[in-house]
Amino acid sequence: MKKYILSVFVFFLIGALMAQEKEIRMSMEEAVDYAIKNNYNNQIAANNIEAAEEKKWETTTIGLPQINGKVDYQYWLKQQISLIPAEVFGGMEGDFAEVVFGTKQNVNAAVTLNQLLFDGSYLVALQSAKTYLKISKQAKEKTELSTREAVINAYGNVLVAEKSIAILENNKKILSKSLSETEKIYENGLTELENVEQLQITLGNLENNLRNTIRLKNIGYQMLDIALGNVKGQKIVLTDTLENLVFQNTDLSLISKSFNIEKHIDYKMAKNNTQVNELMVKLEKSKALPSLSAFINYGVNANSESFTFFDGDQNWFDYSLLGVSLNVPIFSSFARKSRTAQAKIELENSLIQLQEVKQKLNLQTERAKSEYQLSLENYETAKKNLNLAERIEKKQQIKFFEGISSSFDLSQAQNQLYTQQSNYVQSMLNVIAKKAQLETALNIPINN
Repeated sequence: MKKYILSVFVFFLIGALMAQEKEIRMSMEEAVDYAIKNNYNNQIAANNIEAAEEKKWETTTIGLPQINGKVDYQYWLKQQISLIPAEVFGGMEGDFAEVVFGTKQNVNAAVTLNQLLFDGSYLVALQSAKTYLKISKQAKEKTELSTREAVINAYGNVLVAEKSIAILENNKKILSKSLSETEKIYENGLTELENVEQLQITLGNLENNLRNTIRLKNIGYQMLDIALGNVKGQKIVLTDTLENLVFQNTDLSLISKSFNIEKHIDYKMAKNNTQVNELMVKLEKSKALPSLSAFINYGVNANSESFTFFDGDQNWFDYSLLGVSLNVPIFSSFARKSRTAQAKIELENSLIQLQEVKQKLNLQTERAKSEYQLSLENYETAKKNLNLAERIEKKQQIKFFEGISSSFDLSQAQNQLYTQQSNYVQSMLNVIAKKAQLETALNIPINN
C-alpha cells in the first residue's frame, strides 16, 4: 500500500514539474526580447536578409568566369542527301550525283569559358544588390520596432484584463453582501422592494461586465501569443504588474529628448528609395554604353557509322576557339531616352516623398510627446478621482443602510466608482502604450 501511495505521489509530482516546464514566466522586457527572436514577422525579416545576401552574391557572379560543358550525340535515322555536279566524278555535264556527307553517328563534346569584360548594367546591378541588402536590414529594424510596440500593447492589455477582473470580482463580493443585507432588511419590512431591485440591476450589469472581461482576457492572451510568436502555445505567466510598469515607464526626459531625423528608420528607408531610383537612372543611361565579353572553348568530336565511341581505336578530333564580342548600341528609336526620362521622373517623385516623410516624422514625434505627457497627466487625475469616488461610495453605503439616502443615490455612487476604476486602469495602460509609441517615434533602438 505504501509503495502504491508513493508511486501515485511521484506520478503527480512529475506531472506538476512537467506542467511548470510548459509555463513561460515573462516580464515585459523579457517578452519583447522573446518576440524579437520568435515573432513571425521578425523571422521573415531575418530570412529576407539571408535572401538579400544570396541575391548580392548571385549578382556578383555575373561578372565572374562562367564555365559550361556540353556533349551532343547525333544519330541520323535517315541521312541528308546532297546533290553535286556529276562531272566532278566524270559524269555528264548538267547531271547531278546524289552524295551523303558524314557518318551515320557523331559525338561532340566541348567546354566553354565565358568572361564579361565590361558592361555598365553590371556595375549598376552590383550597387543595386548592396542597396537591396541594406533595405532588407532596415526592414528588419523597422519590424523589430513595430514588434516591440505590439508586444507592449498586448502585454498591457492582458494585465488590464486581469486587473479589471480582480476589481470586478471585489466589487461583486461587496455588492452581493450589500444586496443580501438589503434583502434581509426588506424581509423585516424596513425598506422598499425598489431598493432591492436597484441593487439587483447593478449586480446583474456588474456580472455581465465580469464575464465579458474574462473572455477579453482569453483573447488578450491569444493576441500576446501571436505577438510573441509562441508557436508551441506554452502558458504565459506575466510577472510585471500595471503599477510597476507605470513606474518604470514614467520618464519625463523623453518629452524633452531631441529628435534626430537622419537616424530614424522611416527616414532612412525613404532615403534608400531615393537611392534606388538614382540607380534606375544610372541603369537606363548605362544601356547606351557598349558591352564587351570574351570566351574560349575546347572540344573534341568523333564520327562513326556504328556506335564505337568507347572503343580504344576510335579517332577523336580536337578543336579550340577564342573569341571576343563587342556589342555597341547605336539607335533605339529614342526608346532609351524615354526610359531614362521616366526613371528621372521617378527619382524626382521620391525626392518629393522624402520631404513629405521628413515633415510627417517631425509632426508624429511632437504628437507622440504630447500624447505621452497627456497620458501621465490623465493617470494622476484618474488616481485622484478614484480615491474621491471610493470615499463617495462608502459614504453613500453608510447613508443607505442608515436610511438617509435612496438606492438610486447609492447606485449612482457605485456606477461612478466603477467608471473611475475603469478609467484608472485604462490610464495606466495608456502611460505604457504612449511611452512605447513615443519610443518608436523617436526611433529609440531595442537593446538586444
